[in-house]
Amino acid sequence: MARAARHHEYGDPAKVLRVEAVPAEQPGAGEVVIRMAAAAMHIADLRTIQGVPPFAMPLPRTPGFEGIGRIVRVGEGVAATRVGERVFAPLASGTFRDEVRCKSDACIPAPEGDAVQLSLMMVNGATAVVMLEDYAKFAQGDWLIQNAANSSCGRYLIRLAQLQGIHTVNVVRRPELVDEIRKLGGDVVLVDGPNLAARVAAATGSAPIKLGIDAVAGAATQRIAECLAPGSTVLSYGSMTNSRCELDFYLMFRNDIRLEGLSFARQFHKLRKPDEVRALYAKLADLMARGVLVAKIAGVYPLDRIVEACARAAQTGTERDGKVIVTMAEHAR
Repeated sequence: MARAARHHEYGDPAKVLRVEAVPAEQPGAGEVVIRMAAAAMHIADLRTIQGVPPFAMPLPRTPGFEGIGRIVRVGEGVAATRVGERVFAPLASGTFRDEVRCKSDACIPAPEGDAVQLSLMMVNGATAVVMLEDYAKFAQGDWLIQNAANSSCGRYLIRLAQLQGIHTVNVVRRPELVDEIRKLGGDVVLVDGPNLAARVAAATGSAPIKLGIDAVAGAATQRIAECLAPGSTVLSYGSMTNSRCELDFYLMFRNDIRLEGLSFARQFHKLRKPDEVRALYAKLADLMARGVLVAKIAGVYPLDRIVEACARAAQTGTERDGKVIVTMAEHAR
């Protein structure tokens, strides 16, 4: 037997999510079984448990969009030598469980290293890469601006941009984060609020800013847009305020500012071939394994305490300063 977190109806995770005993997975032809070590928890995971549109999925189900583990069993047609191989589970495969069964060619090879950090690669790491590569043509010395700079995506973006010689303006919502984000490599770090565009211009010498990245929404979208050079894009990838993006028509009209929503998975299918996606993930995994990309971790919870993990993941600001990770019996650094 194995364990899996499951919900048979939608609602508050404390009421509907339970860890259940389930039969051990048996691989079919061309399949493998992954013994999970660690799985990252995202706000999207909470939304699927709650059944919030468009996250609702068929029930009963096991949540969990990403994670890392080792192959423990293989099916017909899969080389026995793959047993013991460390891999990332396929996206949205229900990773809050001991064992995940999937097609052998759907696994992404994973390096050795901290399972907690690596468990964030498939979603947050890939999102940061897509933001940097797909929405503006950057040269060394160019600038971008992002809010929610303290998020995992924001932290990854700072380091990835730094590796390419791209400067970042990083907007945070709490003054105590300014020094921390500067030490991480942020070129300019400012607290969100009135006159943001004027403060950004003063800090950058009025350098043209080629991309704005917004995870806050509401009035924050407009403030990011006001900082941009004409012809630029505001890229929305979240709504920490649970609000719609606000963007003034006349700003778009005068300055040719565009607002786009980001789905990294959609971008992968649109612009990259499967071998290019694997190469991208291999590069990201290496950076994480070597500690170049590091996420802030708010808490690590064993699978049996997943309801507590959900409660922590639902918190914001100083109550949850970092990501929440769920670990299984095989977790090891």
